Amino acid sequence: MKMKQILAVVLSAAMVFGLAACGNNTTSETTTSTETASVDTTAEPTEAPEAEVTEEHEPVTLRMAWWGSQTRHDRTVAVIELYESLNPYVTIEYEPMDFDGYFNKLATLVASNDVWDIFQLGSNFPTYQSKIYTLNDFIADGTIDVSGTNDAFLRIAADEKGNQVGLCSGVNTYGIAYDPELFKQAGVAEPTENWTWDDFKNACLTIHEKLGIYGSSKFDDWQAGASMGINQEGFGIGFFNKTNDGMGFDDPKMLADYMQMRADLVDAGAFPDPGACNEIADIEQDFVVTGEAAMTWVASNQFVALSEAAGRELKLINPPRKKADGPAGVSIQSSQMLCVSQDSKYPEEAAKFIEFFQSSVDANKILLAERGIPTFTAVREALAAELTDTEKAVYEYVDLVGSFDTGGETVNPSSPECVDAVKEQYKYYLDKVIYKEMTAEEAAQAVFDFAASQF
Repeated sequence: MKMKQILAVVLSAAMVFGLAACGNNTTSETTTSTETASVDTTAEPTEAPEAEVTEEHEPVTLRMAWWGSQTRHDRTVAVIELYESLNPYVTIEYEPMDFDGYFNKLATLVASNDVWDIFQLGSNFPTYQSKIYTLNDFIADGTIDVSGTNDAFLRIAADEKGNQVGLCSGVNTYGIAYDPELFKQAGVAEPTENWTWDDFKNACLTIHEKLGIYGSSKFDDWQAGASMGINQEGFGIGFFNKTNDGMGFDDPKMLADYMQMRADLVDAGAFPDPGACNEIADIEQDFVVTGEAAMTWVASNQFVALSEAAGRELKLINPPRKKADGPAGVSIQSSQMLCVSQDSKYPEEAAKFIEFFQSSVDANKILLAERGIPTFTAVREALAAELTDTEKAVYEYVDLVGSFDTGGETVNPSSPECVDAVKEQYKYYLDKVIYKEMTAEEAAQAVFDFAASQF
């Protein structure tokens, strides 16, 4: 697929949308390397007064944190070291973590007004917006140069008022990774872009019956059954309303079918029970990787790592729809963004690093789109020339999702502060259905009532 085609579709469709051990707060050596820029960015301006030169090179220490896989950790550290080599007056102390550890630490730092200078967020950014130093002024005065990207990509890292809360680290989407050889062995046709949840259920049951393995591995049930699931009910329908201050649907039964399907598949042995799902701590332990399942849920930016861990061909397809001719529900989203903290003593220096991280070709030849397909044109074109077949499959899949009809509607641009609590309740009640402690209809009503009570 030509890069210009990918770009055109992703630009038109872009919209408001890994576990690593905790590291030391000091930079460390890494074996990753890249070419550094030939321009000396620390050179003194020929006509600058002495006071300005001193101020420009005053030593600056920034703190940065993120969550993700070991691959993300290694590549991010390498970019930090590259930046420090180009800007010797800057020292960046970094703190990579796993997902849960990151947000536990962030909550503590928010309470103590000591949030890292540079920190990573996702669509849950409204929860932490009081701690985000918006980038509007830095963009206006040229500290951050956004001429190499597009307004559509900027908007997916902005709030509803247009404040630039960060720069998007990449765009991605959700999908189903599957093993075509296992489908063939079970005599099941490979899924197509308009397959339905009934197709998914039947495939799981047949694969289990024929091969004695799970039809599917662990799913993101919130996305599949609630967030994306409600979007599939019709254009303009969402779990939360567009202003994130209330519910976006009024019929709890819309949640029940997915819950019942999941319970039926577990009961048949075609899907792992909650205990088995909890044993999957990372990509390497996924049942698709171990050959114990034919499908799994995956974020598109994790597909390469999943395929490498499996060591065999996997393919990527969009999640099933409620109706073959209905909305897909899935959309192009921002993977994560890097933000500047309100607590930072050096917000301008933090902003300069974020621009480098997202727009530098050299930096992104190290990052290799691990956080999603880059949003700066020069970076994307530079990486496209060196893509492996698996990486090309991800670009093509994002292109496919970007071509889906959304009825002119934005799909889940961001989430209200209560979303994490609602997700926990959804999982709690889904487990109740799986263990036959509630009916799907009762659980769906309980989830709806809890979510509605948060507003």
